[in-house]
Amino acid sequence: MATVVGVPKEIKDMEGRVSMQPDGVAELVHHGHEVIVQSGAGAGAGFTDEEYTEAGGRVVDGPEEVFSSSDLIVKVKEPIPEEYDLFKEGQQLFTYLHLAADKGLTEFLMERKVNSIAYETVEAPDGSLPLLTPMSEVAGRMAIQAAAHHLESPQGGAGLLLGGVPGTPAAKVTIIGGGVVGTEAAKIAVGMRAIVRVLDVSPKRLAYLSDIFEGRVDLVIPNRARTAAYVAESDVVVGAVLVHGAKAPKLVTRDMVASMRPGSVVADVAIDQGGCVETARPTTHSEPTYVEEGVVHYCVANIPGAVARTSTLALTSATLPYLIHIADRGIEGAAAEDPALAKGLSTLGGDLVSEPVAEAHDLSFTEAGKILG
Repeated sequence: MATVVGVPKEIKDMEGRVSMQPDGVAELVHHGHEVIVQSGAGAGAGFTDEEYTEAGGRVVDGPEEVFSSSDLIVKVKEPIPEEYDLFKEGQQLFTYLHLAADKGLTEFLMERKVNSIAYETVEAPDGSLPLLTPMSEVAGRMAIQAAAHHLESPQGGAGLLLGGVPGTPAAKVTIIGGGVVGTEAAKIAVGMRAIVRVLDVSPKRLAYLSDIFEGRVDLVIPNRARTAAYVAESDVVVGAVLVHGAKAPKLVTRDMVASMRPGSVVADVAIDQGGCVETARPTTHSEPTYVEEGVVHYCVANIPGAVARTSTLALTSATLPYLIHIADRGIEGAAAEDPALAKGLSTLGGDLVSEPVAEAHDLSFTEAGKILG
């Protein structure tokens, strides 16, 4: 049975990514589905309306027709309140959701009985997160670029060059979390000749990082005192903590931030999940930073949107096989057949089926298996 798939234009601040490339449209059409694309949806990533039309998509002017005519909505970022009224009851949604940090959106999806799968919690059998990883790679690399920029005096920073020059000390970068974001951040920081420390609670992960960095990174199993000591002497702190589907723990306290030298930089990449730094709050590409406790905070909630072309190519290459399966079988059918998609289920028919989200908001939880049968 053919599914009508809708691709709306992203409306979050300076979000240039799009949820489907033209070749993805062609692939869905080949599988017998219809794709409706909002005019201009791909412009930020360099894709024209004509390319979508040539691929077999139907381009329409506004979001209203995309939502009203589609069975399945495919986005990049989570819906924001301006989009809520566009959703039909019982519609399907495939996108990043980060519900553990957004009770309002969680309750809306339940009330509207939207069947949703969150990109960030789709989990492969080996425990990897195939739809989160591409954007984590981008965000980790960009966090260091952003931190280096905001260390500059005109940006309110301490006036430091991240790698220094001969005769001067390099900046000290502490990365909280050694997962994909932390690893990619460390790669760029090492490449820019900073002094880099990575804190992670997993000895196995630290052993892996030791192998790939060959002694160029200081690797530490943290406790509260060690974290405080490292943060205090850091010029840059990158928050890179991920707890699958759950709200990020606050591992860097206000007192720790206050101990940093004025003009230092905090880049909290975990802000999508609530942030792992106590003083962090979401910012935008239009206004990316603020100063608190004398420290510049960069907490943009959609960091990869700044490199929309690269990010779109990386993301949509990963999502397309899953999207085809969902279009072919519907969210319930696809999740019943694919354990990876089942892990990504967030809401089904008005029920919340993500236990970490239910715990974060003190809401009732229903096991997906009881609904899927």
